[in-house]
Amino acid sequence: MFGRPLLRFVRNDTHINFMRGRFVGLATSAVLSLASLILFFHPGLTLGLDFRGGIVVEAKTSGPADFGKIRSALAAHNLKAEGVQAFGGPDDVLIRLDADETTNTNAVVDEVRHAVAEAQPGATIVRADAVGASVSAELLRNGLLALGISLLMILAYIWFRFEWEFALSAVITLVLDLTKTVGFLVLTHIEFDLVMVAAILTILGYSTNDKVVVYDRVRENLRRYRTMPLRELLDLSINETLNRTLGTSCTVFLAALPLAIFGGASLSGFAWVMLFGIVVGTSSSIFIAAPLLLLMGEKRLRKDTRPAVQQEV
Repeated sequence: MFGRPLLRFVRNDTHINFMRGRFVGLATSAVLSLASLILFFHPGLTLGLDFRGGIVVEAKTSGPADFGKIRSALAAHNLKAEGVQAFGGPDDVLIRLDADETTNTNAVVDEVRHAVAEAQPGATIVRADAVGASVSAELLRNGLLALGISLLMILAYIWFRFEWEFALSAVITLVLDLTKTVGFLVLTHIEFDLVMVAAILTILGYSTNDKVVVYDRVRENLRRYRTMPLRELLDLSINETLNRTLGTSCTVFLAALPLAIFGGASLSGFAWVMLFGIVVGTSSSIFIAAPLLLLMGEKRLRKDTRPAVQQEV
C-alpha cells in the first residue's frame, strides 16, 4: 500500500512505439541544430559583461524611468552608452558602456550618477561592475574550454561504462542539445556570460544522467532478452523508464520555474535556460539518443542471437 506511488505519468503496461518516429525525430533535431548554428553566426549571441568587457551600471529611479531623458543626459556628459534598458520593475534601469584598460571606472560611474540624477531627480546607483577587455577574452576562452572538456569527460565516462555505440550516440545527442540551447539564447537575447556557462554545464550533466538511466535499462534488457530485435528492445526500455524520466524532469522543471518567474534579472536568465534544457534533454533521450543507438548498434549489439531463457521481470 505504502510502496505504491500516488502519481504515475503513464501506466506500467504502456507500449509506445517510439522508434517508429525515429527518422522524424532525428531530422527535426538536425534542422533545429542547423538553424541554431546559423543564428550563432548571425546575429550571434548577446555577450554579457563577463565576455564583452565594459561597465554595467544599475540604477533605480524615483518613478517610472524615462529612457529618452536618460539617454540624452548621458550624451550630454559625453558618455556613449551601448544600451539603456529596463529590467525588473519600471523604475529599474540597466546602462552599459564601453570601457578599456585605461578607463577610470569610478569616474565613469560618477558621471553616470550625475547624468541619471539630472534626467530623473532622486535616482540612485544600485550596482556598478567593470570588466577589462583582456579579462573578458580570457573568461570567454576558459568558458568555452570548460564546455569542451566536459563533453570529452562525458564521452570517456559513458565509453568506460558502456560500449562505444552508447558513448558516441550520447555525445552526439548532447552536442545537438547544446546547439539548440545556443539558438534559444540567441532568440531570447539572454546575455551569454559565466552564469550561462554554468547553466549549460548543468544541462549537460542533467541530460547525461537522463540518458544513462535509459542506457542502463537497455543494457539490462540486452542480457535478459537475447533474441529480441534491438528496435523492440529500445522501445521496451524507454517505456520501462518513462515514469522515472518524466517524474524527474517535472520535479526539476517545477523547482526552476519559480526562479524564472520571480528570480529577478540575476537568476531569471539562468532559470529560463534550465527550463529549456530540461525539455530538450528529456525529449532527446527518447527521440534522439535511442534512435542513434539503434542506427549505430543494430548489428553489433545483436551479434549474439543464441536463445536464452528469459528472466522474469
